Amino acid sequence: MLIHEANSEQRVYLASGSTDLRKSIDGLAVLVQEVFQLSPFSPSLFVFCNRKRDKLKILEWDTNGFWLHYRRLERGRFQWPDVTNSETVTVSRQQLRWLLDGLSITQRQAHKKVTARTVI
Repeated sequence: MLIHEANSEQRVYLASGSTDLRKSIDGLAVLVQEVFQLSPFSPSLFVFCNRKRDKLKILEWDTNGFWLHYRRLERGRFQWPDVTNSETVTVSRQQLRWLLDGLSITQRQAHKKVTARTVI
């Protein structure tokens, strides 16, 4: 995945529902600012999915410009969350990775995070 170095402040927002992915950087940035009431220049990833759930775009601000990441599945669909009571869903980078891998963001069998202190 080409998404740039994560910092501890970077958040991941999924746009609930479907988005018209004909929108490019400017159109998606306007959605982030006006509909979600968030700054597109914040250290965040804004993830949008189409109606068929086989394409997504990720908008990311990096120092002096935007990155627009695009993913199209040749088979299958993203397990996009069905949330109707909010404009965005905040997820962890791990949950985004699961989503990109075709898994649900609510994995029940994922390994828990381990903080290693020594090598055996």
